[in-house]
Amino acid sequence: MFNIVKFVADMDSEAAKTARESLDLAFHMSNLLDTGLDRHTLSVLIALCDMGLNPEALAAVVKELRREPVSSSLQNSSAPIAKP
Repeated sequence: MFNIVKFVADMDSEAAKTARESLDLAFHMSNLLDTGLDRHTLSVLIALCDMGLNPEALAAVVKELRREPVSSSLQNSSAPIAKP
């Protein structure tokens, strides 16, 4: 007898395996190209592309964020935040 639950579970595990392998490959290519992107950031960017965001626009945002100096409030994240 056909077990639909097992079939779906097998599909899910196969899809997860394929996604993991794809991320591994993309991360390896990212390292070869010396992008400086960590695995988490790369996975977020891929997910945003999968949701339909323009890859060129995302690349422009990443470049812009890298150009901006880190503000002193971010550098001293342990410092208390003054309330007005």
